[in-house]
Amino acid sequence: MSSNERRVTVSLAERSYDIVIRAGLLREVGRRLQDCGLVGKVAVVTNPVVAKLYGPTVLRSLKAAGYRARTIVVPEGERAKSLRWVSAILDELVRERFERGSIIVALGGGVVGDLAGFAASVFLRGIPFVQVPTTVVSQVDSSVGGKTGVNHPLGKNLIGAFHQPRLVLIDPDTLGTLPARERVAGLAEVIKYGMIEDERFFAYLEQHMAGLLKMDPEAVAHAITRSCEIKAAVVSEDERESDRRRVLNYGHTVGHALESLGRYRTLIHGEAVAIGMVQEAALAGQLGLCSPGVVARQRALVCQAGLPDRLPPVRFAELWSAMQHDKKVAQGRLYCVLPERVGRVTIAPLERAVVKQWFDRHARQGRGKGRRTGGAAFRQRH
Repeated sequence: MSSNERRVTVSLAERSYDIVIRAGLLREVGRRLQDCGLVGKVAVVTNPVVAKLYGPTVLRSLKAAGYRARTIVVPEGERAKSLRWVSAILDELVRERFERGSIIVALGGGVVGDLAGFAASVFLRGIPFVQVPTTVVSQVDSSVGGKTGVNHPLGKNLIGAFHQPRLVLIDPDTLGTLPARERVAGLAEVIKYGMIEDERFFAYLEQHMAGLLKMDPEAVAHAITRSCEIKAAVVSEDERESDRRRVLNYGHTVGHALESLGRYRTLIHGEAVAIGMVQEAALAGQLGLCSPGVVARQRALVCQAGLPDRLPPVRFAELWSAMQHDKKVAQGRLYCVLPERVGRVTIAPLERAVVKQWFDRHARQGRGKGRRTGGAAFRQRH
C-alpha cells in the first residue's frame, strides 16, 4: 500500500469490502480488480463527459491487466436514473454475452453508480460490480453502502435494490475537472456526516472549509476519508436501513421532495440536501429538539460552503405531498431525521400542522434577500 493511500473497510461478514482512497488510482483499476480476485469480461458504465476525461485511462488499465473491457455510455444527469436506461445497460450485457463472472465498473457520479449497481443487481440475479466514483457526492456517499436504483415519476429512488460493490476506488484527482457548482454541492453530504455523527469533524470543516473550496489535497483527502469512515460504520451496523442507517437520510426528506418538485432540473442533489438540512434543523428547533445555536451553527457552515439554505418558491400542498413519498413513511406517518445537537440526530414523526407552521415561516424567508435557492427556475415550472 502506498504511503499516501487511505483504506476504509465496510464490515459485512463475507461481503466486506474496502474503500481505497489515493490520487492517481484510476491508472490502477485493472490491478486492483485482480487483487480482488475478479475475473471475466468488464463493462465500464459511464457518461459522455467522464468517458472522454477518464475512460481511456481506465480502459488502458483494464486491458494491461488482461481484461476484455467495453464501455456503455448513459446520459448525464438525474433524469437518466430511470428504468429505461437500466434496460439499455441490460440490453448491452445480453448482446455481448456477459456471464455471472463478468464485472460492471461504475465510472462516474451518483447517477452512474446507481444505474450500474442496479443493473448489476438484476442481471443474472446479480453480478459483481466495482465503484469508481468521480464526484464529491459519489466519493463521500453514494458509492458506499450498496444502495442502487432509479427514480419513479412520483419520487426519488423508489425503485432499487441493495447490492454491495466488491470494491470502491476513489481517486480525488477526478474532482479537479468537476464544475465548481458540482464540487460545492457535494460538500453538503460532507457537512451531513459531521451533523449526524461527529462534532469534531464538523469543527474541522468549520476550520478548513476555505481549503476544501480551494481543493487543498490534504483537506480533501481527510474529508473524503472521514466521511467514508462514518458511512462505513453506519452501514456495517445496519446494512438494510431497518433502523440505524436512516440517520444517513438527514436533509433528504425535504431535499428529495425539492428535487422531485423541480423535476431534477433546478437543484442538483447536494444543493437540495443543503436546503433540506437547514430546514429540517429549523423544524427541530421549532419542536424544541435542538437549540437555536445548533440551527445557526449549521446554517453558518452551509453558507460558508457557498450552498443554498432557503426554500425555493413551492406551494405547501405540493411539498407535503412530495414528502409523503419519502422512504421513511411508516404506517401512514412521515418520519424525519432531526438534529438534537451537532453530532447527534434523532428520528421523529412529523405532523402536517407542525410542518405547515414551519413552512409558513420559512417560505416567506425564502422570498427575501439571502442565499440563493434556485427560485427562478422553480417559478418557471410552477
